[in-house]
Amino acid sequence: MLIAVGCFSLMDAFMKTLAGTYPPIQVAALRGMAALPLVTFYVLWRREVASLGRVRWGLHVLRGVCNILTLSLFSYALKSLPMAEAYTIFFIAPLLITALSTVVLGERVRPAHWLAIAVGLLGVLVAMRPDQEAFFTLGALAVLGAATCYALSAIIGRVLTRTDSTASLVFWTTAFVAVSGGVLAQPGWVPVQPSHWPLVAGLAFTGFFGLLAITQAFRHGQAAVVAPFEYTALAWGVVLDWLLWQTVPDEATLLGGAIIIGSGLYVVRKERAKP
Repeated sequence: MLIAVGCFSLMDAFMKTLAGTYPPIQVAALRGMAALPLVTFYVLWRREVASLGRVRWGLHVLRGVCNILTLSLFSYALKSLPMAEAYTIFFIAPLLITALSTVVLGERVRPAHWLAIAVGLLGVLVAMRPDQEAFFTLGALAVLGAATCYALSAIIGRVLTRTDSTASLVFWTTAFVAVSGGVLAQPGWVPVQPSHWPLVAGLAFTGFFGLLAITQAFRHGQAAVVAPFEYTALAWGVVLDWLLWQTVPDEATLLGGAIIIGSGLYVVRKERAKP
């Protein structure tokens, strides 16, 4: 999950850059199209082509819809919101995943996990101190919708890992985003500038490895345990801000980061101590 969050944080930086030039649905489509060759190679390398047809199609289609909505809505939000506000609202996703895991998956969420998620969310608010007015904009509503779709996708992915292979989950998720996103983006398609192709390549690699990592995370870990590690995106945000935009975090950001990291370590400790 830590690897997945790191990959998706890098992907968000690429998306934010591209969202200033291209429609949100096209950015989502480019992410799928660019990653599809890598996913196809992965399936061939694993010799799991036969497993692609032995899947629960209804759940795969539903997950594909959730993924393309997540990417499109978040790309739209990044056009109008700073990443701080966007991440703050998006961090409602671990709470939604935990809540849905009790209803859909029948998992028993321990009080320690609820506490860690709540403390982690508090750390995000301490670190980012979002402008209250930002929560009532279209961008904020788009992030909230993206977080909801992401949580649903994570839960559906957890259900699918019980019967379907990792290769099938990664392949069909990517293929659905590439094909459906391309069709929806076609009427307003903007030619990709030559200088942006490296960013598209970045979308391909980060999207592929992030999707592979998060699929494995929810395959091997309980949803309520895995979800709190979403908060480590803050650390990636700090690093990316410093590297790309030369922004140095202040004391509140560092304090919030410490709270978030502490909540994640608390979950690991309680899980290892579980009889």
